[in-house]
Amino acid sequence: MGKLEGKIAIITGAASGLGQGMAELFSAEGAKVVIADLQDEAGQELAGRLGGSYLHCDVTDPSSVEAMVQSAADRHGQIDILVNNAGIDGERANTAESSIENWQRVVSINMDGVYYGMKYVLPFMVSQKGGVILNIASTVGLNALGALPAYSASKAGVIHLSKSVAIEYAMHDIRVNAICPSVVETPLLKHFIENTPDPEGARSGLASLNPLPGMVTVDAVAKAALFLVSDDSSFITAVALPVDGGYTAR
Repeated sequence: MGKLEGKIAIITGAASGLGQGMAELFSAEGAKVVIADLQDEAGQELAGRLGGSYLHCDVTDPSSVEAMVQSAADRHGQIDILVNNAGIDGERANTAESSIENWQRVVSINMDGVYYGMKYVLPFMVSQKGGVILNIASTVGLNALGALPAYSASKAGVIHLSKSVAIEYAMHDIRVNAICPSVVETPLLKHFIENTPDPEGARSGLASLNPLPGMVTVDAVAKAALFLVSDDSSFITAVALPVDGGYTAR
C-alpha cells in the first residue's frame, strides 16, 4: 500500500509545474487526486492520466472555490487532503514603483485563494473528524527580499494564516502546515532562463543561490509535501518547512 492509499486529495494549480509534480507523486502513493485549476485542457489530461478528476476553479473567486470543494465532496464522499498550491510571483519592482493592480492580483491569488480553500474545506474535515491542509509558501515569506512586495507579503501571510488555522482546528484532528521552497526548477523557470540575455549566467546564478549546490527540484518539494500530508508526520502541525538547501539559514 502507498502512503496515501484511499485518500482524496485536492491540489489547486495542479495542471502544471509544482502542482503537477505533487499530483503525480500523491497518485503514485495511492491517492485519488482532484486537479483544481483554470487550465482546463492540461488539467483534464493530467486527471485522466492519473485516474483522478478535474474541476475548473478560480482561486480568486470565493464562489468558485466553494463550488469546487462541494463538487469534490459530492463526487468522492470525503476530502482528506487540501494542498493550496496556486500562486504567482507578479511583477518585479520596488514598492513605490509597483502597480496597485499587481498588488491586488498577487494577494488575491496567493493569500486570498489559500484562505478561501481552507474556509470551505474545513467544515468537511471537521465533520469527518480529521484532515490535512498544506499551503505552499516561500522562503521569501521567511526572509525578506526586495522588489517583490506583493509576493513577499502574501507568502508571509500564508505562513501565519497556516499557523493560526492549525491552532484553531487542532482539536478536530486537522493538521495545517506550510512548505517554503526557494527557487524551484519548474518548466516555467526553465523557459524564463532560456529567454534571458545570458541563459548560462542566469542558470549558474540560480544554481548557486542556496548553500547546497543546484536548484530545488519539483521532486524535492513533492516529496516534502508527501511527508507533511501523510501519516509519517502525524504529530506535526503549524510548521513552515523550508525546502531551500540552507538558504534561510544565512
